[in-house]
Amino acid sequence: MTQKITRTDAEWRAQLSDLAYKVTRRHGTERPFTHDDFPKRPGSFRCTCCGAVLFDAEDKFDSGTGWPSFTRPADPDAVGETTDRSFFMTRTEVHCARCDAHLGHVFPDGPAPTGLRYCINGVALNFEERG
Repeated sequence: MTQKITRTDAEWRAQLSDLAYKVTRRHGTERPFTHDDFPKRPGSFRCTCCGAVLFDAEDKFDSGTGWPSFTRPADPDAVGETTDRSFFMTRTEVHCARCDAHLGHVFPDGPAPTGLRYCINGVALNFEERG
């Protein structure tokens, strides 16, 4: 595994936009249908905080939820999971394994081959075109 990246709260605030900070460092959620303007080309989706490769464009699908959705992480070790009991429900939160940035949640209602839907805040990702 890659070495963990840690920064002070002030360093994260200086690096990130207000919305990216709220979502990734304070476990916020962006409004649906506001940040899924990524190109539909081969490439990878990287953590907006640390640049780690998190998802591949080949695994992206339109879930109709208003957030970018993926069937799996680019590497099983790229994304960590924790139990989220906020808002009077239990969900599985996903975060960047390298810098602990909050990404979104994973649900067991996705398409084949995994049956999973990684529902990710677009502001937590940067797209990098392949080639």
